[in-house]
Amino acid sequence: MTLSLGRAADSSLEEAGAPQPAHLVDAQLVETRLVAFYFLAALAYLFISMLGGFLMALQLVHINPLRGIELLSPGRWRMVHTNAIAYGFLANAFLGALHWAIPRLTLKPVFNRTLSYLIFVAWQIVVVSTAVGIVLGQAQGLEWGETPVWIDPVALLGLVLVTINFTIPMTQARGPLYVSLWYFMAAFVWTPLTYAMGNFVPEYWVNGTSAGAIGGLFIHDLVGLFVTPLGWGLMYYFVPILLRKPVWSHGLSLVGFWGLAFFYPLTGIHHFLYTPIPMFLQYGAVISTIAVEMVVTTVIVNFFGTLRGSGREIVTNLPIRWFYTGMVFYAITCFQCALQTTMTFQALIHFSDWVVGHAHLVMFGVFSMWLLGIMTYLFPRLLGRDWYSRTLCEWHYWLSAVGLAVMAGDLILVGVFQGFWWGSLQMWDVSVDGSQPFWIVRVIAGVAMFAGLLVFLYNLYMTWRLSTAPAPETARLPAATA
Repeated sequence: MTLSLGRAADSSLEEAGAPQPAHLVDAQLVETRLVAFYFLAALAYLFISMLGGFLMALQLVHINPLRGIELLSPGRWRMVHTNAIAYGFLANAFLGALHWAIPRLTLKPVFNRTLSYLIFVAWQIVVVSTAVGIVLGQAQGLEWGETPVWIDPVALLGLVLVTINFTIPMTQARGPLYVSLWYFMAAFVWTPLTYAMGNFVPEYWVNGTSAGAIGGLFIHDLVGLFVTPLGWGLMYYFVPILLRKPVWSHGLSLVGFWGLAFFYPLTGIHHFLYTPIPMFLQYGAVISTIAVEMVVTTVIVNFFGTLRGSGREIVTNLPIRWFYTGMVFYAITCFQCALQTTMTFQALIHFSDWVVGHAHLVMFGVFSMWLLGIMTYLFPRLLGRDWYSRTLCEWHYWLSAVGLAVMAGDLILVGVFQGFWWGSLQMWDVSVDGSQPFWIVRVIAGVAMFAGLLVFLYNLYMTWRLSTAPAPETARLPAATA
């Protein structure tokens, strides 16, 4: 994307300067209030999700503060935890960032601002209704597809409306179609199809092994065809703006796009190796997964090539540090995923905490890090003043990054131990007792990550309070440290 510094990003280059009220800069393009609403909703769901994960972690070390309350049992909180991340935090944060980026890349506002607000309200109803349905025991038996059946049509309609609202201005844009927009357009097509496949086909048309195979595709395609293209597209937009230079290789950005399109839809079966699903599908998933990891490697290389010569930005530019910490975690998960989907290694770590650690490393260590970096960058521009405390911004970063690294490393390590315990045919209690020290570390790491979020929320609240009063000139920080 030699593109992000092209004509549509000219005005965005001003963002690298001192924050100013965004509504005064581009009121005709961006509904900044809606961007803020989406981010605030995303942070609320992240709080709920972390709370659910924390309760699950306490349960594993024999501490259950909600013991005896059936509606708040750990199994239900666990589903609230995953759904709040997928549809609450990630979806809202992505929609907020897209309302900022797409109008700038197309020089066109969204198709209909009233529709944007309608989608915002409707999506919050979908997410909250899903949580209520799960707590009341109405969840479907599919990972990330637990949304009750009466919510699925509304959610799918919402995704279609999102596609219409964003795609029309992209088709009306004149001049080159930036690679960021390629990823966005693909995600708007893939996401409704993926959601329909996972939530309707196993429920109404197929069952048994066929339903399991489709469920596996849905689980992974939701990551690869919803989260990944939106995450990559936003990085191709924000990284060049913050570094004030084009992405290193336009060719590699195209390799990443087409590799994702061709290989990712086939990988989901690797969640169900050693099952009755036909072996040719299992082998195909292994091969396509390794191919995808090679594609992801080209994307990582592209972004680190872009950073070359600007390494000090990692120290001075906090959003860039969030972005590239996510890139490092992405490189780790890239190697890890190619390894763990081989038949040999899968036999060791299947069903173990290795998988849980890998999931946290991807969803928080990569995509949530990117989105939190985007929020760190945009909130001062939405509020029209710098952060209340740069020190609190640093605490948020370090608590989140170190906490996640400890949690993921801890779970990945105990997953190997669990695999050997099970493989040696020892009693189940041996693996449970042996996992206790690791699960205690998991709780401590979770406390650190949760504390990081609380610090961020406090910093945001204080920044908002101060944004209502004129800021003295001496309070402004250099843009690189904002």
